[in-house]
Amino acid sequence: MPRPRPAPYPHRGGSVHELSLAEGTLELALRHARRAGARRVVALHLVAGEFTPLDPTSLEFYWDFVARGTPAEGARLRVRRIPARLTCLDCGADAGDDWRCAACGGSRLRLAAGDECYLEAIDVEGEAA
Repeated sequence: MPRPRPAPYPHRGGSVHELSLAEGTLELALRHARRAGARRVVALHLVAGEFTPLDPTSLEFYWDFVARGTPAEGARLRVRRIPARLTCLDCGADAGDDWRCAACGGSRLRLAAGDECYLEAIDVEGEAA
């Protein structure tokens, strides 16, 4: 019987979403650090909406894995969660938390905020050699 092949990436119950987010964040951070002439990336500040499926523990695990051996190795990830905001499609008012519009009672709602995920800031230090 053939031996099973190992997974290409370490996995601790996280999702591939966190791995691809870590890889994309690293690429973006290194590009901006190079342009700024920085020697290393110290911290990254991410913003994630309340409805963004993101497990910070898995993201940190994958971050440590993909950043190893790069100028971002050891950089801290800081994730700031922002609340979801719903807008009523009937009257345009911000809807309440109970999936009903507080102004008109309508239930035709649109997610206006809360599903985003982006890199807000990068802290760097030193000049590249």
